[in-house]
Amino acid sequence: MANIKSAKKRILVSKKKEMRNKAIKSKVKTLVKKVDAAIAEGNKAEAEAALLVATSEISKAASKGIYHKNTAARKISRLTLAVNKIA
Repeated sequence: MANIKSAKKRILVSKKKEMRNKAIKSKVKTLVKKVDAAIAEGNKAEAEAALLVATSEISKAASKGIYHKNTAARKISRLTLAVNKIA
């Protein structure tokens, strides 16, 4: 454990940010799984609704710096392509 007050604070702040980032990444993963499940069922309406929510959440994560903007764009692109392939 650190002895200096500022170092102690940095530890607390970084832990708090780590927890926030982990929670948001977990939420994104859950939403992506919902889109994938809807695609597997072949339910286009449900997949499009889930895609809308997932896209929004991925974009928010990218704007907060949790995902790099290119990573977010790639995730959104792949999900959108998969949903559009449903007959």
